[in-house]
Amino acid sequence: MILRSLRPLAALGAALITLSTPVAGQQSLANPGSDFVDDRPQGNWHAVIARTERGHLIGNPDADTRLIEFISYTCSHCANFAVQGEPALDLTLLMPGKIGVEVRPVIRNALDLTISLLAQCGDPAGFKDRHRAFMYSQGDWIAKYQNAPQSQQSAWARGDKASRMNAANALGFTDMLVKRGQSLSEVNACVMDDAAAQQLVNNAAADNAEFDVAGTPSFALDGKLLENVHNWDSLYPVLSAHFTPAPDGGLSTSG
Repeated sequence: MILRSLRPLAALGAALITLSTPVAGQQSLANPGSDFVDDRPQGNWHAVIARTERGHLIGNPDADTRLIEFISYTCSHCANFAVQGEPALDLTLLMPGKIGVEVRPVIRNALDLTISLLAQCGDPAGFKDRHRAFMYSQGDWIAKYQNAPQSQQSAWARGDKASRMNAANALGFTDMLVKRGQSLSEVNACVMDDAAAQQLVNNAAADNAEFDVAGTPSFALDGKLLENVHNWDSLYPVLSAHFTPAPDGGLSTSG
């Protein structure tokens, strides 16, 4: 979903959320013709996750290539990318340690803020699972949001401590994480953390100032924002060209 600027949180809360259900299909890169595939043994770098200044880094922190993924949890195109692109990246580039992927949230509205607080809540090792749980179930909780009375939506849009807690409970976010093994007290503390909420807003503003993020999802490859790349179909050829096999049989990482 394209956005032209990061507005203050109070204004973002009133924004209309127009979303669709993520597609169920997933493009596979595990085929003999893929430029991503080589014969070297794969590792488990896709399970290595660390907190960063503005998000979470998944994969080999020393990889020659770094991809930043700018996402909004209320963006249907971001949910589509989570279904289509992220598992493919796991298999072909993250597992063997060829790339590090940093996920950074874009705060477009108060609901983005609430979910981003919950996605980063707890052990960084569990971030990817929490992130995908919210993305994969987006159609369900968005339907609850859209079916709620306008007065309730307006209350959630404030983005303050009380409204975040109310939204987390009413839309099923708290139950989702508790069922995944987190304590209720930990989840509630994360939702009510005003300092963490302000830091998320500040980080998103800093990313917009540095990269001029024009839409979600957007991607920066080795520190440079990719123009007109907002889905897996447009990102795939960029990565494929970046990892084109070199003449000597190795892998070139020159874009």
